[in-house]
Amino acid sequence: MFTGIVEEIGTVSRVTPGATSLQLAITCKKVLSDVNKGDSISVNGVCLTVSNFSSDHFTADVMPETVKATTLQELRAGSAVNLERAMAANGRFGGHFVSGHVDGTGEIISVRNVANAMYIEIEIEPELLNYFIPKGSVTVDGTSLTVFGVTDSGFIISLIPVTQEDSVIGQKRIGDKVNVECDMLAKYIERLLTKKEEKPSGSVTMDTLIATGFLD
Repeated sequence: MFTGIVEEIGTVSRVTPGATSLQLAITCKKVLSDVNKGDSISVNGVCLTVSNFSSDHFTADVMPETVKATTLQELRAGSAVNLERAMAANGRFGGHFVSGHVDGTGEIISVRNVANAMYIEIEIEPELLNYFIPKGSVTVDGTSLTVFGVTDSGFIISLIPVTQEDSVIGQKRIGDKVNVECDMLAKYIERLLTKKEEKPSGSVTMDTLIATGFLD
Protein backbone atom coordinates (compact mmCIF):
# COMPACT_ATOMS: atom_id res chain seq x y z
CA MET A 1 0.00 0.00 0.00
CA PHE A 2 1.22 3.48 -0.91
CA THR A 3 -0.02 7.02 -0.29
CA GLY A 4 0.99 8.79 -3.49
CA ILE A 5 3.49 11.07 -1.74
CA VAL A 6 6.63 10.85 -3.89
CA GLU A 7 9.77 10.40 -1.81
CA GLU A 8 12.30 11.14 -4.50
CA ILE A 9 12.86 11.27 -8.24
CA GLY A 10 15.11 8.45 -9.40
CA THR A 11 16.87 7.96 -12.72
CA VAL A 12 16.66 4.86 -14.89
CA SER A 13 20.25 3.69 -15.37
CA ARG A 14 19.50 0.58 -17.42
CA VAL A 15 16.60 -1.06 -19.22
CA THR A 16 17.08 -4.73 -20.08
CA PRO A 17 14.30 -5.86 -22.41
CA GLY A 18 13.12 -9.45 -22.72
CA ALA A 19 10.81 -10.89 -25.35
CA THR A 20 7.72 -9.50 -23.60
CA SER A 21 9.12 -8.35 -20.25
CA LEU A 22 11.88 -6.06 -19.06
CA GLN A 23 14.15 -5.35 -16.12
CA LEU A 24 14.79 -1.87 -14.76
CA ALA A 25 17.81 -0.61 -12.86
CA ILE A 26 17.09 2.68 -11.11
CA THR A 27 19.61 4.99 -9.49
CA CYS A 28 18.34 6.61 -6.30
CA LYS A 29 19.22 7.30 -2.68
CA LYS A 30 16.41 7.88 -0.19
CA VAL A 31 14.33 4.78 -0.88
CA LEU A 32 17.45 2.62 -0.43
CA SER A 33 17.97 3.70 3.19
CA ASP A 34 16.19 0.64 4.59
CA VAL A 35 15.60 -1.48 1.49
CA ASN A 36 15.51 -5.27 1.50
CA LYS A 37 15.21 -7.78 -1.30
CA GLY A 38 11.52 -8.39 -1.96
CA ASP A 39 10.40 -4.93 -0.81
CA SER A 40 7.78 -3.05 -2.82
CA ILE A 41 8.63 0.29 -4.41
CA SER A 42 6.27 2.34 -6.54
CA VAL A 43 7.89 3.38 -9.81
CA ASN A 44 5.77 5.97 -11.60
CA GLY A 45 2.77 4.54 -9.79
CA VAL A 46 3.52 0.89 -10.55
CA CYS A 47 4.20 -1.41 -7.62
CA LEU A 48 7.44 -3.29 -8.36
CA THR A 49 9.42 -5.76 -6.27
CA VAL A 50 13.09 -5.16 -5.50
CA SER A 51 15.05 -8.06 -6.99
CA ASN A 52 18.50 -6.71 -6.16
CA PHE A 53 20.07 -3.55 -4.81
CA SER A 54 23.34 -1.80 -4.00
CA SER A 55 24.24 1.44 -2.27
CA ASP A 56 23.08 3.57 -5.19
CA HIS A 57 20.49 1.61 -7.19
CA PHE A 58 17.93 -1.18 -7.22
CA THR A 59 16.66 -3.51 -9.92
CA ALA A 60 13.11 -4.72 -10.52
CA ASP A 61 11.56 -7.11 -13.01
CA VAL A 62 8.49 -6.00 -14.98
CA MET A 63 6.22 -8.84 -16.11
CA PRO A 64 4.55 -8.87 -19.57
CA GLU A 65 1.10 -7.77 -18.37
CA THR A 66 2.58 -4.76 -16.58
CA VAL A 67 4.65 -3.85 -19.64
CA LYS A 68 1.51 -3.82 -21.78
CA ALA A 69 -0.70 -1.98 -19.31
CA THR A 70 1.62 0.83 -18.18
CA THR A 71 4.03 3.43 -19.49
CA LEU A 72 7.06 1.57 -18.10
CA GLN A 73 7.64 0.24 -21.61
CA GLU A 74 8.55 3.79 -22.68
CA LEU A 75 11.33 4.23 -20.11
CA ARG A 76 14.88 4.58 -21.34
CA ALA A 77 18.27 5.09 -19.67
CA GLY A 78 18.15 8.60 -18.26
CA SER A 79 14.38 8.69 -17.73
CA ALA A 80 13.25 10.30 -14.48
CA VAL A 81 10.80 8.30 -12.35
CA ASN A 82 8.76 8.93 -9.21
CA LEU A 83 9.68 6.62 -6.34
CA GLU A 84 7.84 5.77 -3.13
CA ARG A 85 8.37 2.96 -0.65
CA ALA A 86 5.40 0.99 0.62
CA MET A 87 3.88 2.75 3.61
CA ALA A 88 5.15 1.65 7.00
CA ALA A 89 2.54 0.75 9.62
CA ASN A 90 3.65 3.70 11.78
CA GLY A 91 3.95 6.14 8.86
CA ARG A 92 1.98 9.32 8.27
CA PHE A 93 -0.84 9.08 5.75
CA GLY A 94 -0.25 12.15 3.60
CA GLY A 95 -2.05 11.28 0.37
CA HIS A 96 -4.79 8.70 -0.21
CA PHE A 97 -5.04 4.91 -0.53
CA VAL A 98 -2.86 3.91 -3.49
CA SER A 99 -2.41 0.25 -4.45
CA GLY A 100 0.22 0.62 -7.16
CA HIS A 101 -2.03 -1.30 -9.57
CA VAL A 102 -2.52 0.97 -12.57
CA ASP A 103 -6.03 1.11 -14.06
CA GLY A 104 -4.92 2.52 -17.40
CA THR A 105 -2.78 5.08 -19.13
CA GLY A 106 -3.70 8.61 -20.11
CA GLU A 107 -2.36 11.16 -22.56
CA ILE A 108 -1.65 14.77 -21.71
CA ILE A 109 -3.58 16.98 -24.13
CA SER A 110 -3.18 20.38 -22.49
CA VAL A 111 -0.69 22.12 -20.19
CA ARG A 112 -1.09 25.72 -19.07
CA ASN A 113 0.32 27.87 -16.31
CA VAL A 114 -1.94 30.11 -14.25
CA ALA A 115 -0.08 32.17 -11.64
CA ASN A 116 1.84 29.58 -9.57
CA ALA A 117 -0.31 26.62 -10.68
CA MET A 118 0.14 24.24 -13.60
CA TYR A 119 -3.10 22.93 -15.08
CA ILE A 120 -2.78 19.59 -16.90
CA GLU A 121 -5.63 17.98 -18.82
CA ILE A 122 -5.37 14.22 -19.30
CA GLU A 123 -7.40 12.13 -21.73
CA ILE A 124 -8.26 8.62 -20.52
CA GLU A 125 -10.15 5.53 -21.57
CA PRO A 126 -13.94 6.09 -21.49
CA GLU A 127 -14.55 3.20 -19.07
CA LEU A 128 -12.53 4.99 -16.37
CA LEU A 129 -14.53 8.23 -16.42
CA ASN A 130 -17.11 6.99 -13.90
CA TYR A 131 -14.48 6.99 -11.16
CA PHE A 132 -13.86 10.74 -11.36
CA ILE A 133 -15.60 13.59 -9.56
CA PRO A 134 -14.43 17.18 -8.99
CA LYS A 135 -12.33 17.38 -5.82
CA GLY A 136 -11.91 13.60 -5.86
CA SER A 137 -8.59 11.76 -5.73
CA VAL A 138 -6.46 10.30 -8.51
CA THR A 139 -2.93 8.95 -8.79
CA VAL A 140 -0.92 10.10 -11.80
CA ASP A 141 2.49 8.47 -12.25
CA GLY A 142 2.41 7.61 -8.56
CA THR A 143 1.55 11.13 -7.37
CA SER A 144 -1.58 11.61 -5.25
CA LEU A 145 -3.53 14.51 -6.75
CA THR A 146 -6.90 16.20 -6.45
CA VAL A 147 -9.18 16.18 -9.48
CA PHE A 148 -9.60 19.85 -10.42
CA GLY A 149 -12.19 19.18 -13.11
CA VAL A 150 -13.81 16.41 -15.14
CA THR A 151 -14.29 16.61 -18.93
CA ASP A 152 -16.07 14.45 -21.51
CA SER A 153 -12.84 12.59 -22.22
CA GLY A 154 -10.75 12.87 -19.09
CA PHE A 155 -9.85 15.04 -16.14
CA ILE A 156 -7.85 18.10 -15.13
CA ILE A 157 -5.30 18.35 -12.32
CA SER A 158 -3.66 21.42 -10.84
CA LEU A 159 -0.08 21.22 -9.61
CA ILE A 160 1.24 23.48 -6.87
CA PRO A 161 4.91 24.55 -7.15
CA VAL A 162 6.22 21.88 -4.75
CA THR A 163 4.56 19.11 -6.79
CA GLN A 164 5.94 20.58 -10.01
CA GLU A 165 9.43 20.38 -8.53
CA ASP A 166 9.27 17.14 -6.57
CA SER A 167 7.58 14.78 -9.07
CA VAL A 168 8.02 13.91 -12.73
CA ILE A 169 4.49 15.04 -13.60
CA GLY A 170 5.76 18.64 -13.54
CA GLN A 171 8.17 17.76 -16.37
CA LYS A 172 5.51 16.27 -18.64
CA ARG A 173 4.43 17.86 -21.90
CA ILE A 174 1.55 17.56 -24.38
CA GLY A 175 1.52 14.09 -25.94
CA ASP A 176 3.26 12.38 -23.01
CA LYS A 177 1.63 9.27 -21.55
CA VAL A 178 1.05 8.81 -17.82
CA ASN A 179 -0.04 5.98 -15.54
CA VAL A 180 -3.46 6.51 -13.96
CA GLU A 181 -4.83 4.78 -10.88
CA CYS A 182 -8.40 5.67 -10.00
CA ASP A 183 -9.57 6.19 -6.44
CA MET A 184 -9.74 2.78 -4.78
CA LEU A 185 -12.78 3.74 -2.72
CA ALA A 186 -14.70 4.69 -5.88
CA LYS A 187 -14.01 1.26 -7.34
CA TYR A 188 -15.24 -0.50 -4.20
CA ILE A 189 -18.42 1.59 -4.19
CA GLU A 190 -19.08 0.75 -7.84
CA ARG A 191 -18.63 -2.94 -7.09
CA LEU A 192 -21.09 -2.78 -4.21
CA LEU A 193 -23.70 -0.88 -6.22
CA THR A 194 -23.51 -2.96 -9.39
CA LYS A 195 -23.11 -6.44 -7.91
CA LYS A 196 -26.20 -8.52 -8.57
CA GLU A 197 -28.21 -9.54 -5.55
CA GLU A 198 -27.42 -13.09 -4.66
CA LYS A 199 -29.06 -15.15 -1.99
CA PRO A 200 -26.36 -16.21 0.48
CA SER A 201 -25.86 -19.94 0.39
CA GLY A 202 -25.68 -20.01 4.20
CA SER A 203 -28.82 -17.99 4.88
CA VAL A 204 -31.01 -19.07 7.80
CA THR A 205 -34.69 -19.73 7.04
CA MET A 206 -37.62 -21.15 9.00
CA ASP A 207 -37.18 -24.44 7.13
CA THR A 208 -33.52 -24.80 8.11
CA LEU A 209 -34.34 -24.00 11.77
CA ILE A 210 -37.04 -26.70 11.83
CA ALA A 211 -34.81 -29.20 9.97
CA THR A 212 -32.00 -28.72 12.47
CA GLY A 213 -34.27 -29.08 15.52
CA PHE A 214 -34.21 -25.45 16.71
CA LEU A 215 -37.96 -25.10 16.06
CA ASP A 216 -40.84 -27.60 16.17
